Amino acid sequence: MHNAQKMSPEWLQSLLERDTPAPKLYAWGLSNVQSHSASSDRPERSSVDSKLLRRQDDSHRRVYILGVGNLGALFASSLASLPSPPPVTLVFHRKELLLSWQQNPGIEIIRGGIVQKHSNFDVELWSEEPPSEGQSREVSDGRIIHNLLVTTKASQALPEVDRVRRYLNANSTVAFAQNGMCKMWPPHGTLYNSARFSEDQSTTHPNWLACVTTHGVTSLGRFKSLHASEADVKVGPVLPNPRTSSSASYLSGLLVQAPHLRGTSVPRDDLWILQLEKLVVNSIINPLTAILRCKNGQLFAGEEGAFLKRLMDQLLNEASGVLRGLVNDPSTDSILQASTGDGMPAETDEVRNDLLERFSQPRLRHMLYDVGHKVRENTSSMLQDVRAGKPTEVDEFNGWLVEMAAYLGKHLEIACHQTLIGLVKNGDVLDTASLSQKFSHLVPVDPVSA
Repeated sequence: MHNAQKMSPEWLQSLLERDTPAPKLYAWGLSNVQSHSASSDRPERSSVDSKLLRRQDDSHRRVYILGVGNLGALFASSLASLPSPPPVTLVFHRKELLLSWQQNPGIEIIRGGIVQKHSNFDVELWSEEPPSEGQSREVSDGRIIHNLLVTTKASQALPEVDRVRRYLNANSTVAFAQNGMCKMWPPHGTLYNSARFSEDQSTTHPNWLACVTTHGVTSLGRFKSLHASEADVKVGPVLPNPRTSSSASYLSGLLVQAPHLRGTSVPRDDLWILQLEKLVVNSIINPLTAILRCKNGQLFAGEEGAFLKRLMDQLLNEASGVLRGLVNDPSTDSILQASTGDGMPAETDEVRNDLLERFSQPRLRHMLYDVGHKVRENTSSMLQDVRAGKPTEVDEFNGWLVEMAAYLGKHLEIACHQTLIGLVKNGDVLDTASLSQKFSHLVPVDPVSA
């Protein structure tokens, strides 16, 4: 019988192969990137010291937002809109962004034709190199980060968190807000915890949360986004720390209360199901719109829709096989038992049977078309990425299905998703007729020409 250790995916192997101590990181601020001509504007030492004391005093309330793209901007501006907002630090990944903020500080969100700008944030760049000018300061002043909201692209999320693990412990709450499945779900999250936070997982690892976000946000430039479609955010535990799980309620409470997010706190099993269902939608709408260069709604309408419907049906068949296989896998027992209360076998079996029906191809198809109608006017995140020349998240969507099919080891059919991955990574731009040639087995044979 295979196990999660034997079948651990490439991303986990890659992380754990770096068996080195967590690095000491320096927090570069605006004073560390000022030009020499601006030296007269640098804060006096007493001012810097007062800021240090303020940061230390509010460390339990402070929220660090790692990644300031569209989602990061949405979460940051929403937290800033609270009647009593928490202190928020935006963490950039390039020095250039600090310089841009210095020239024009603030995040702009356009919603319903109205521009809202928020600039009451601290901003930092986290680097292993100390700054060459200005005061040198460690991340979180060398203390524990209590609240970390990760809004980077999915492929960067866990590597970035792994990099800052020096500042995380059982009193930390880390919320992932990416597309795709959170990496901390079973079967692989417990392996990561035991490797990075010692074998005594129940007392040392952070509280891991995830957010399922259905808002539509489009970039209009640096620190400027359009809130194109208002939807909601579901937040809940992925892998809680039994000893300190109550401390996670602070960050999840902020996300539920923040204006414009329409946040709701959900149980662990509900969150798992929501992430799986959203992944199925993303694994179909995102790559197809990126290849066809079309808005979401065009997948579900048009003269050439017959082939696309067949293709989407087959993609749903493959996804259904993986999800149903996962429901039957022992690694998910702890999630399914969470929904029964006492985890009695008969009740768990009932939950499992309900999920097998929920993840059936017809049910997934109904969900896909329902979501497709709601987001028909939107441009998918993957199409935005390919137009901008950025890496896509196809590995986090379709790649996750391929990865889980390999983990389950039941000879599951996954060929169409593998083909989509290749087309997206190759940068192919096709019309429907050309796309159909890549999936010729789905095209009916003309009896006249046969």
